[in-house]
Amino acid sequence: MYVRRRSVRSILTIIAVATTALLGLVLLVFLTNRKVDREVTAAPPAPAAVPVKLTAAQRAALPRSTTWTKIPKAQPDPRPDAAGDGLLVHPTTSKIVYAEPGGPAIGVLPATQLDDPTWLPVIESRPQWVRVLLPSRPNGSTGWIHTGDGKTKQSRSPYQVHINLTTRRLTLLKDGQENGSWTVGIGTEDTPTPVGRTFLLATLSPSDVDYSPVILPLGMHSEKLQTYDGGPGTIGIHGWPDKSVFGKAISHGCIRIPPAGLTALSKIPIGTMIVITK
Repeated sequence: MYVRRRSVRSILTIIAVATTALLGLVLLVFLTNRKVDREVTAAPPAPAAVPVKLTAAQRAALPRSTTWTKIPKAQPDPRPDAAGDGLLVHPTTSKIVYAEPGGPAIGVLPATQLDDPTWLPVIESRPQWVRVLLPSRPNGSTGWIHTGDGKTKQSRSPYQVHINLTTRRLTLLKDGQENGSWTVGIGTEDTPTPVGRTFLLATLSPSDVDYSPVILPLGMHSEKLQTYDGGPGTIGIHGWPDKSVFGKAISHGCIRIPPAGLTALSKIPIGTMIVITK
């Protein structure tokens, strides 16, 4: 009897273990099937927004986005103190600027700015679209351009420029590391240097300017002066023959930089992000 009872217990134990294993297997199959079902029935990614088509008359009525113009319907920069990742975009032909992907047109971006190719920093990306800083007023204007038509090129600048108005110091970074730093002259209290994100718009070597061999206009304008010296009040970085100006609030808004700094900045790619803070 003792031996027989032990055999019954063994059989029951085996049955319990087998039942548990079977239930575990059933549960595993059930969960696996649920996962496969979810993967099979997952919604496909949303298609890229399609640009709004314009007539020739509608296109002609749009303002051009240059340093001379204003884009009234441009959206402001959502992160004016962020550095960005160095991504740049160049329209190989004039491109429509939109308020948002698939949204209304707000301007036309030409392929050149001040006789240099248009290169703009990208601050946001979506499928077949990029959001860029614009060279027009008001400061911090942004817009979206469609890249899905193959009429843009992209590049990446390893450089960033940080300008601190409180310390009156310009720092050039390459791959996140300091590549040079200089004490600079900035705008006065009456004509201050604006703050926010901007970019190197062009590199100019005007023959009729005697105070600097190179002028580096930015995609930013004076908030106090609508025009200056025949121009649209564009803020720039340039040299100055008198070194006593460096470290002072002395300009009409432009950044005055020593010769070594001007030489270094004149070699960075057009479109490189420049962040000005207080």
